[in-house]
Amino acid sequence: MVRSWGQQPDVSAAKGRYAVQLTGVTKQFGEGPTAVLALDTVSLGIEPGTFTAVMGPSGSGKSTFLHCAAGLDRPTSGEVRLGGQDLAALRERRLTELRRTRIGFVFQAFNLLPSLTVEQNITLPLRLAGKEADAAWFHHIMTTVGLGDCLARFPTQLSGGQQQRVAIARGLVTRPQVIFADEPTGALDPETARDILGLLRQAVTDLHQTVVMVTHDPVAAAHTDHAVFLSTGRIVDEMGAPSADRVAEVLSGLRRTA
Repeated sequence: MVRSWGQQPDVSAAKGRYAVQLTGVTKQFGEGPTAVLALDTVSLGIEPGTFTAVMGPSGSGKSTFLHCAAGLDRPTSGEVRLGGQDLAALRERRLTELRRTRIGFVFQAFNLLPSLTVEQNITLPLRLAGKEADAAWFHHIMTTVGLGDCLARFPTQLSGGQQQRVAIARGLVTRPQVIFADEPTGALDPETARDILGLLRQAVTDLHQTVVMVTHDPVAAAHTDHAVFLSTGRIVDEMGAPSADRVAEVLSGLRRTA
């Protein structure tokens, strides 16, 4: 379930209930007459074990939303919580540690290190945190993403779809509280994109993960539980059990009014 509270949220009883919670989040870039308001008092709660699409026209604030929600950027004002943890209360070193252990990332560009094998790329977040991979969990992930026979290969020896599977496995390996995916199928052909979306869906349904995905693709949104629509930095619409046709209709309307 996704819940937005409009511009004046009353969330005192909700702290800790949501996997991700934004309360009155504003993000401004620059100052004075050239300032850009990328997010405008956004309030949203995303419950654990759900798959959410964040959508909107170009310049609507989707990427800024993801960066603030994932602790990659600090909002100008407002509060971001991961579970019960207020990210603004953390110093940069602690925030970096939290991103390594409690947040998983999947990007359009894969971001794999070419000099590392598949197994080394997947376990990199754990090694950076000074931890060992749990053997049973690692095997479970490999079974889920279908990479068991590729562990000794290097990224250049893999197809684009296989590289994205590696990126998803890397995002899962720490048992994160939330996985943030930024246009994860944008560089893939339609058939491979469908497979990757199926894996993210499986991560939610079978592995009980929480996935928040920024996408422009109505077909991708149809794999999710909820879609949230941004325009000029504000949440303007939401949709449960989104279909590609309904999402495309909403996006078309937002583009006309943007």
